[in-house]
Amino acid sequence: MSLANKSVFELIVDKHTTNLHEGFRIWSEEKDSAPPALGDYRWTDDLILATWYQAAHGKPPESGLEYKTGRSGGGFDVLDFNFLPESKWLAADVDIDLTLPLNRRGDHLEKISIPLPIYGGGMSYGSVSEQVMLSRARNAAHWGTFTSTGEGGYPKSLTEYKDNVITQVATGMFGVREETIRNARIVEFKYAQGAKPGLGGHLLGDKATQTVSEIRESVPWVSLFSPFPFHSVYSVEDHRKHVDWIKQTNPRALVSVKVSTPTDVDMVAVGSYFAGAHIVHLDGAYGGTGAAPEIAKKNIAMPIEFAIPKVHKYLVSEEIRDRVTVMASGGIRTAYDIAKAIALGADGAVIGTSELVAMGCTRCSNCERGRGCPFGLTTTDPLLSQFVQPDWGAARLTNLYTSYAGQLRDILRRLGLRNIGELRGRPDLLRYVG
Repeated sequence: MSLANKSVFELIVDKHTTNLHEGFRIWSEEKDSAPPALGDYRWTDDLILATWYQAAHGKPPESGLEYKTGRSGGGFDVLDFNFLPESKWLAADVDIDLTLPLNRRGDHLEKISIPLPIYGGGMSYGSVSEQVMLSRARNAAHWGTFTSTGEGGYPKSLTEYKDNVITQVATGMFGVREETIRNARIVEFKYAQGAKPGLGGHLLGDKATQTVSEIRESVPWVSLFSPFPFHSVYSVEDHRKHVDWIKQTNPRALVSVKVSTPTDVDMVAVGSYFAGAHIVHLDGAYGGTGAAPEIAKKNIAMPIEFAIPKVHKYLVSEEIRDRVTVMASGGIRTAYDIAKAIALGADGAVIGTSELVAMGCTRCSNCERGRGCPFGLTTTDPLLSQFVQPDWGAARLTNLYTSYAGQLRDILRRLGLRNIGELRGRPDLLRYVG
């Protein structure tokens, strides 16, 4: 499009986007130029800048930025790997397999595998813009992995990428339609999320625009609240009815079950398997966007690093560990976090916030407000959301995943392992450094 054919607003967007990208490049390459007060103890200024760098270059920074851990004083930040002496590392030309099968039940359904043990977690239309959803879907299609719609429905623009989009069914049932369930190779029930278990979901009125409300089948500019829990599910038998509903609507779809991390999360995982789930998605504390209440993130759900081994061990004791895929999320920020989660007993990781950071998030925590996100990410404002162009966003995410894949292969090589499955349930390869 020539300058003469562009509106004044489009010209402003072009200028802003150019400046924004240039700022990312400078901040990513020069640690000392980091803006004051960027980030927090979990998402430090280094981690944010390093994520931007990876999204721009497809590899971790070599400038001294810390890209492996934060400074929270707990969780994955106080764990490190017991790497072998360099003389015992696998050679650089040894093939390292990161493939993760998602259907281990041995049933007649599709044997879906993804080429790296990562897919994108649920971020709904309304909580993020359609442009962000498209960026994530295009990245998932590029990698042959998945991204989840979240609970806000299924914008028509995602239909082109339906083979790589997980349809989520949550307690509010917003935008849940038979056609979008039939689109999906994987359908995910969200029973709870680790950032605010027991509270349900919420989308305040200034984000419930006309288009958001049309997809969610609600009233524009009125706040939307998802109940907790599903009021039709209070037992494993009720849960099985949910799974059967999906199997009747879309007989080819795998079923994923997203749960938070109560103290009996191990029992929940076993119950989900016997109800027919293919994937158990454990969502621990410290995930979610800035819209999740801090008091909930810090005080309700079990941290994911405690929940993973608890579930893994119980599934092993029930002799069903190799018949279900366990995915983990909730504060997983880096390739090293992903590898640590797998060493503790998960099969793979679901990421969300890292993808937003790759597209420019500064962790300012204004996600709840309709015009609160200055980078056009967690907004439905028709003007602000144009700051993220799907091609640009997808390229950033593709680079981030490329960097993660390279780091995961390097971690396995330094541990003497040839495939990602050999890392699962190996806490002996971790050490406490707190």
